[in-house]
Amino acid sequence: MRLEEKTLSSETFYEGRIVTLTLDDVELPNGDKAKREVIKHPAGVCIAAITSENELLFVRQYRYPFHEVVLELPAGKIDDPKTTPLENGKRELLEETGAVGFNYVPLGAFYVSPGFTDEVDYLYMCRVDHFEQQQLDEDEFVNVERIPLDKAVEMVLNNLIPDGKTQAAVLKTAMLLKAANCSN
Repeated sequence: MRLEEKTLSSETFYEGRIVTLTLDDVELPNGDKAKREVIKHPAGVCIAAITSENELLFVRQYRYPFHEVVLELPAGKIDDPKTTPLENGKRELLEETGAVGFNYVPLGAFYVSPGFTDEVDYLYMCRVDHFEQQQLDEDEFVNVERIPLDKAVEMVLNNLIPDGKTQAAVLKTAMLLKAANCSN
């Protein structure tokens, strides 16, 4: 069975600083018509930065949609479409934590919520080379924390880190490092 849906029309209802909301009319695989609400987002990037002590750098920040402080890996949206996700990731890591990384390894792309948004987050891991001064945006307030990788995995498995991109990056990082150690 053909699973694709064909866009018949698209109307923009809201265009903001970060997202655009459209209402699309589509044709379903069986020929019926339906409506799709879509939040368009420029994409994001998330970095699992590992210190020489095998700790991950996290940021704790208030997330307004949930009205709570959330523990996450450093991340942000891709501001300039002419730049690569990795360039944006390096910038976000420095801005939020002051860390400069090396040996960046792509961990793949993460579809944030494919039922209603086209947002893709690109995941990377790296080693921390050194620290400089944080360069937070004027509306950004974060606390930086170092958490041992094993403890971070345990926190993910015990539902203490609810952020999806962080969960994926922590678990992928742990598995890749475990595999690398097993092959040595």
